[in-house]
Amino acid sequence: MGDNFMTTTQTLVQNVLNARARLGEGPLWDENNHRLYWVDIHNHRVHQFDPASRQNRYWDVGDLVSAIALASRNRLLMALNDRLAFLDIQTGSIENLCRFEFPHPDTRLNDGKCDPQGRFWIGSISEAPGQAALYRYDPDGSLHEMETGLTISNGLGWSPDGATFYLTDSPQRKIFAYDFEGETGSIGNRRVLIDLGDEAVEPDGLTIDQQGNLWSALWDGWCVVQFSPTGKEIQRIKLPVQCPTCPTFGGKDLTELYITSASVGLSQKQIQQGFYAGDLFCLSPVSPGMPTYRFN
Repeated sequence: MGDNFMTTTQTLVQNVLNARARLGEGPLWDENNHRLYWVDIHNHRVHQFDPASRQNRYWDVGDLVSAIALASRNRLLMALNDRLAFLDIQTGSIENLCRFEFPHPDTRLNDGKCDPQGRFWIGSISEAPGQAALYRYDPDGSLHEMETGLTISNGLGWSPDGATFYLTDSPQRKIFAYDFEGETGSIGNRRVLIDLGDEAVEPDGLTIDQQGNLWSALWDGWCVVQFSPTGKEIQRIKLPVQCPTCPTFGGKDLTELYITSASVGLSQKQIQQGFYAGDLFCLSPVSPGMPTYRFN
């Protein structure tokens, strides 16, 4: 069992797995089996964590893996370097689905998540500013480019009523809101909801609670932040790591907030200051979150 830390809000921060990941990301909760899935991008691993037993297992998928989604029984949808694929968690076999053609060579897939209708949204990350994009992959196998001009497409989510879609562009230090049409999967009317341009932090992954509040992990910020649906900051919860990457709700009542973190890019001094870099954390109790949507 890992260490516990008490925050100023009396929320308990627990280090639940000494993972020491290079770039932990993309956590999601499987409410049917009470397991947490997450990835370590640069180590090519998809992880499955059992909070009850504190056991963690992983699959080496042989490629950068940046995001996952629950699919049919015993299958996960994965975003690899430049392709989507299914992972069979019983056999470890991988079934390729589609490949992306990027306009810039230093581009790969990044954060992804399913919408309430079961479509998979996946963004890219590019070394060239403005060369990343956001895509939507539908269950019928069709791929649609939904937004362009991004640099690090990150932090996706939907409001509880399904009327608003959220997208983070980390280097811009902004979280955008869009009108979302569930039936067609279209987005429009982009506006800046949250602007952190005055801080030396980057918003990374995010998740939404049942009240419509956004929870964003701040890269280089040592914390997660809860914002209201109007973009007003509600609270910051300090973490013992410099680079938290992505939160998701889990547990029986979805009142536990699991957070992945990273150690990549940190100096030896920074790692010593943030000894738990790359570990998996859990905040509890927190306001109940939205369930994980599956790839339909």
